[in-house]
Amino acid sequence: MLDPHLVGEAVMDWGGRILGALVIFIIGRMLMRGLTTWATVAMRRVGMDDTLSRFLGNLLYIVLLVFLGLTVFQTLGVPTTNFLAIVGAAGLAVGLALKDSLANFSSGVMLVFFRPFKVGDQIDAAGTGGVVESIGIFNTILKTADNRVINVPNSLVYSGTITNYNAESTRRIDLTIAIGYDADIPQAKSVIAAIIAAESRIQQHPAPEVAVQDVLPTAVTLAVRVWVHTGDYGGVRSDLLERTKRALDKYGLSLTADQRAVPAAQLVASK
Repeated sequence: MLDPHLVGEAVMDWGGRILGALVIFIIGRMLMRGLTTWATVAMRRVGMDDTLSRFLGNLLYIVLLVFLGLTVFQTLGVPTTNFLAIVGAAGLAVGLALKDSLANFSSGVMLVFFRPFKVGDQIDAAGTGGVVESIGIFNTILKTADNRVINVPNSLVYSGTITNYNAESTRRIDLTIAIGYDADIPQAKSVIAAIIAAESRIQQHPAPEVAVQDVLPTAVTLAVRVWVHTGDYGGVRSDLLERTKRALDKYGLSLTADQRAVPAAQLVASK
């Protein structure tokens, strides 16, 4: 039968180890979070990009968590050298099992250091689009215009084509305006130019352009090109379309009812 004295000693010994490990884990987690938050704030204060500071903060947290785990095992009496040997031997199997996660991690590192976009940019990537909310260790979080949150694996983002709509401070608006075949082209250009001149958000350098783009059997298309600040793109484009439509209707320069059905297909074919 088991010696009650030995059982009592074992319970006291392991109870103390478990309690000590639990205390170390709880206090360690609290210190880790505080240190990670402090480091992230400090990196932002010295001028580091918000995207990079968040990523490095998450990476620091994982590194500290590994060290905390080793400390807890050592407190429990598990030899860390043996533990590391076991982890090393299992590393290949773990790497194969987590190859997708490792690919996401490495892609996240590349995204942060090569910086094709940053937090707050509007992008299209991996077949979806939205405003970048955060670039994590394994995934990038996008928020769409209708307030949906999309989690995209970093490997899909980095390996595909990325379109960044905020990479430059200005963008060009390209419009194709159709007028009647018999319409007065100089007058139509003059009407559109007046609308452009009245819009204060349109930049004058480079100068706006209004030119004939194509002559079709039943219509003439005009190419309108103007430059605006990136943040004004959507608003200016919408306002230009509305004001141009109203002005062309007012001066009788729009397509007639008979002409509207044909150019729709022709315009697509001409682009």
